[in-house]
Amino acid sequence: MKRREMLKLPLAVAAVLAAPMARAATCDTDGTPLQFIPKKPVDAKPLEDELKKYPKCPYCGMDRREYHHARHLVQYSDDLVDGVCSIHCLAISLAVNLDREPKAIYAADNASGADIKPMIDVDKAVYLIGGSQKGVMTLRGKFAYEGNSDAIHTAQSKFGGSSGDFAAALTASYEDMAKDTLMIRKRREERRQKMMQQKKPS
Repeated sequence: MKRREMLKLPLAVAAVLAAPMARAATCDTDGTPLQFIPKKPVDAKPLEDELKKYPKCPYCGMDRREYHHARHLVQYSDDLVDGVCSIHCLAISLAVNLDREPKAIYAADNASGADIKPMIDVDKAVYLIGGSQKGVMTLRGKFAYEGNSDAIHTAQSKFGGSSGDFAAALTASYEDMAKDTLMIRKRREERRQKMMQQKKPS
């Protein structure tokens, strides 16, 4: 299946999410709000020294090495790259860069036993969606496994959830975006309040 066809439904949802921001901001020639255009230089080989070049998620600031099992990376057709911590933040990148065509999208392969999960093309991945495994930036986990591996079945037996392709996982990310955003804001406010309490003189 061609990537554009595979992304058609999730990106239709993304268009609705991105429209207010696009209208509110000065846009690049392709329609992307300037504050969301990938900030790193053009990179034709983004997987080379990937974690060194893209150590932090540009949308939430999380350490991609720490969350290596959930990380994703999108290379757009102009070779601008977003290395993100999770499919949640990938969904944001695809939404705000709606007119920037994805050239390649990669996900961490949880079928691997390596200390740092290697990256695979999402076209070759099967996702475990939901279940008891703790998600990254989401209440409903979405983790990629190399499609020819038995690891997805082992993980599903352990954690539950359902399996699906990249389009299914991305669609689930957009479906979860509202409640996940509220959850993230609540947790960050709780941390802020806790830090303020700790700074108060005794």
